[in-house]
Amino acid sequence: MTTALHHATDASASLLLVDDDTDLLRLLSMRLEASGYRIGTAESADAALSRLAVERYHLVVSDVRLPDRDGLALFEEIRSLYPALPVILLTAHGTIPDAVEATSRGVSGYLTKPFDSRELLERIARALRLAAPAGPAEHPADEEWRSEIVTHSARMLTLLDEARLVAASDASVLIRGESGTGKELLARAIHRASPRAAAPFVAINCGAIPEQLLESELFGHVRGAFTGATTAHRGLLQAADGGTLFLDEIGDMPLALQVKLLRVLQERAVRPVGATRSEAIDVRILSATHRDLDAALAEGQFREDLYYRLNVVNLGLPPLAERREDIPLLANHFLRVLAHKYGKRLRGFAPDAVEALAGAPWPGNVRQLQNVVEQACALATTPLIPLALVERALRLRPMDALSYSEAKQRFERGYLVQLLKLTDGNVSDAARLAERNRTEFYRLLQRHGLNPDLFRAEPRGVAPARQ
Repeated sequence: MTTALHHATDASASLLLVDDDTDLLRLLSMRLEASGYRIGTAESADAALSRLAVERYHLVVSDVRLPDRDGLALFEEIRSLYPALPVILLTAHGTIPDAVEATSRGVSGYLTKPFDSRELLERIARALRLAAPAGPAEHPADEEWRSEIVTHSARMLTLLDEARLVAASDASVLIRGESGTGKELLARAIHRASPRAAAPFVAINCGAIPEQLLESELFGHVRGAFTGATTAHRGLLQAADGGTLFLDEIGDMPLALQVKLLRVLQERAVRPVGATRSEAIDVRILSATHRDLDAALAEGQFREDLYYRLNVVNLGLPPLAERREDIPLLANHFLRVLAHKYGKRLRGFAPDAVEALAGAPWPGNVRQLQNVVEQACALATTPLIPLALVERALRLRPMDALSYSEAKQRFERGYLVQLLKLTDGNVSDAARLAERNRTEFYRLLQRHGLNPDLFRAEPRGVAPARQ
């Protein structure tokens, strides 16, 4: 299935017609199908939203007067769920103020009944043309840019349409989603669809590297900048010059580095650690997080000015449990890759095994699904993977579905709790055992929400470790 929105002359463009007048629906369907479009119909706003949830359309043409709500209300719901999907409104009660309000709110077109068929076709063609992404990849059939993202989910395909549209610009993009949903894959896809595709794509996990090393990794350093800096080091911002820098788990970046990153984005120049001069760079920033950055802003853990610099466009990846139609597709994709890896002739999953996969909760999302399929493949002795192997793999310990960043945070919090227990909440003693100064140790406690008073040797109880 193609991911780009199509020109009017493309026979594969799919339109959803929404009207409670069945005769008009039939007439419009015939006219538009004769012009080469694929047509779906709905007689109410709720029916239209149900169709959009399971099938992908390139344009919606809706009557303003619907039995369950008006067309503008339907448009607002469509815009919130599918921002890249254009909508044309039809009405028998049109007025100039109605048209002005509709177009000011973002409706792609507005026609008053009765209307000329040629005028409708022209409006549809223009809406599809404006919605179609511009840029280096002008052929809708070319899906190489997102080849790593396996899906036929309507929600995911709509998200990919939005990603393709934003890829043509140079806007910063913040990708939100739970761990394991594929945030880096989406960032790589955006880079490949962008004018920067031939330049480097550089990724760094901000939560997996200690603060002292993260600064050097991002900004680089000159020789002698600090103890052990025997040679100059080129930072990742410089390495990504002309291309894209992907900052994974940006919500875990320390506040001190947030200030320096903001300065780089404002000045479009980077100064390596220990250097006296800045170097100009041209980098597009994509970032991702599984954290609630709005809560982090409220708690003072993330800078508001940096947030708005990074969050020019916001894309949200759904958890695997909200795109269950993709589970069999993804499972068989991983099976083919892993069968080659293990040198096995595996043909697929037994029907009851597929049913078990489709019904599992998947807290670790696509990453966990890949782990489950890999374990089943490694132990398989028959061409069809049986239910027993899938059930065994689904009983993976929660740790197996954690990302490195999550595992590191969990270990760090448990370690701090044990130190506080050992020292009866004495921060000085705990910091000394951890070989950290008091200020840094207090910062670590604050990051993990730990109150040393609760660990004092008094009858207050001990705070249990939150896992």
